[in-house]
Amino acid sequence: MQKKVLIVDDDPRNTFALSAVLKARGYKPLAVSNMKEAFSMLEQEPDVGIILMDMMMPDMDGYEAIPVLRGQPAYRQLPIIAVTAQAMTGDREKCLAAGADDYVSKPIDVTILADKLNRYFN
Repeated sequence: MQKKVLIVDDDPRNTFALSAVLKARGYKPLAVSNMKEAFSMLEQEPDVGIILMDMMMPDMDGYEAIPVLRGQPAYRQLPIIAVTAQAMTGDREKCLAAGADDYVSKPIDVTILADKLNRYFN
């Protein structure tokens, strides 16, 4: 069974690139562009194994969305990797404080992402 990764990112270029990388590594990517779609996808695909969460999105950004997810028992333990557009001092700590389990910055280093995914899936 393929391990499912939910990509939550409002930029289709990012979701396309991440999906290609994940497929090439044997994962099943599920991409959505906002949190409304993310909640719907999580209901449809309850066996999602991890979320890659863009932290800067319109409507509800990752800093708002992660605590909402963590407030629901079904998603309390679901690993979430925060994805930020630029590595700024304090970003990692801010993402972890919001409830993310880990953090990567764009452009994403595929080797680092693969190591993080392996850590949570194994």
